[in-house]
Amino acid sequence: MIYSERSDQHHDFLVRYRFLSSEEGGRMSGPPFQGYRCDWAYDGDDIEKTGIYMIWPEFENESSEVIPEKQTVLPNGTARMWIVSPELREEIHRPRIKVGVKGYFMEGGKKVAEAEVIGLGGLDGPET
Repeated sequence: MIYSERSDQHHDFLVRYRFLSSEEGGRMSGPPFQGYRCDWAYDGDDIEKTGIYMIWPEFENESSEVIPEKQTVLPNGTARMWIVSPELREEIHRPRIKVGVKGYFMEGGKKVAEAEVIGLGGLDGPET
């Protein structure tokens, strides 16, 4: 089910992503399925100090529609991003997420995809 339907909210921001190849140190099994739960790290952060964040992708197809659950996602494309920890929304993410910000999809301490913020969703709305 689409997050916005399940949660009655709007995604927080939109990214353009590219999964790294296995030769680049990315996933050995290629792109995941819709429903994949990775974490997020901001480009330039020392994750030993800042950690990584529970911000989950919901992948779109070429027509900007959400890909159905359990379908393989595109190796390059766009994803709607959802901040899972509301307590970090205002303090950490609202000041940092802007169009052009770069980050990574993470599996533990491993970067598996690079991403760039290309639009704001619910994070651009009024503070809650």
